[in-house]
Amino acid sequence: MAANRVERALGAVDRWQQRHRAPGFCFGVVKKFGDDRGGQLAALITYYGFAALFPLLLLLTTVLGYALRGDPALQQRVLNSALAHFPVIGDQLRTNIHSLHGSALAVVIGALGLLYGSLGVAQTLQFAMAQVWNIPDVERPGFWPRTGRSVALVAVLGAGLPASSAATGVVASGGAGPTVTIAGLAVSVVVNTGLYLVCFRILTPRQVRWRLLVPGCLVAGPVWTVLQGFGGVLVAHQLRHATAVYGMFGTVLGLLWWIYLGAQVTVYAAEINVVAHRRLWPRTLVPPPLTRADRQVLDDIAEQEERRPEQRVDSRFTAPDVSDVSGSTVSGSGADRRGGGEPR
Repeated sequence: MAANRVERALGAVDRWQQRHRAPGFCFGVVKKFGDDRGGQLAALITYYGFAALFPLLLLLTTVLGYALRGDPALQQRVLNSALAHFPVIGDQLRTNIHSLHGSALAVVIGALGLLYGSLGVAQTLQFAMAQVWNIPDVERPGFWPRTGRSVALVAVLGAGLPASSAATGVVASGGAGPTVTIAGLAVSVVVNTGLYLVCFRILTPRQVRWRLLVPGCLVAGPVWTVLQGFGGVLVAHQLRHATAVYGMFGTVLGLLWWIYLGAQVTVYAAEINVVAHRRLWPRTLVPPPLTRADRQVLDDIAEQEERRPEQRVDSRFTAPDVSDVSGSTVSGSGADRRGGGEPR
């Protein structure tokens, strides 16, 4: 009896979300995130992002130690300004990150670690975008084009993130007046949205046009601004005791959590672009029957496994028709798998 009640409740929720555009779209994004294993993609991005961050800080502090050897006070001021508005754990990083004085090996290790992590996260982001758009493996860029895009991404982030952090720092500072706070928030939203759009253009295969990348960026930019400006308060509260007990381990946990959150925002933004362009909603919560969007997503996932030009992967369903929410039937699962203008 309890199982029947749960099944009826789920069926009612499913019919409701399929009949309403906004809930249906949101569920379609979440469902496709799961279909593309978005959580695993975000975890992989987090690993390389974490691998890049600490070598970057090591390299920064060590270079400052050499360049400003005669002025330790100036060295500390420069380091503090670089970490002042670092998301979530800037204070902990300022007290735990120190330069390795007198060691040229530290510079080499930091540079190699930074190269490994930054290129790794850029390559992983390109892989994630290709997976989200279900680009067949045979159509994805080769090693050298991917490497060139990775270098371009690192350059764009190196120029854009300081501007974004500076604007967000104005918002997060308690002493700023309301006018300055609103202006800083607006500038940060614009910078973050533009930064997302440029990065998405670098990361996404060229079959996907500029205009198709805009919807997700319009969501990700404001969301990331809010997380930068105000999300640290919650995380700092949650990690206060953990940092006191575990020291640097609490800092590492907070850093991993923050990077993973940013990776999820990025993958979800990409999913919004795909779902909006291909109209991949409504999706069914309790199949069968499958909707047209369900079938198209499953077809795209199967066909993206093509590895060679002479290989063709064909996906078919045993049921000839698919039920729509209105009760009508739709034959097939969509003639254009990759949406207008995305050639195979």
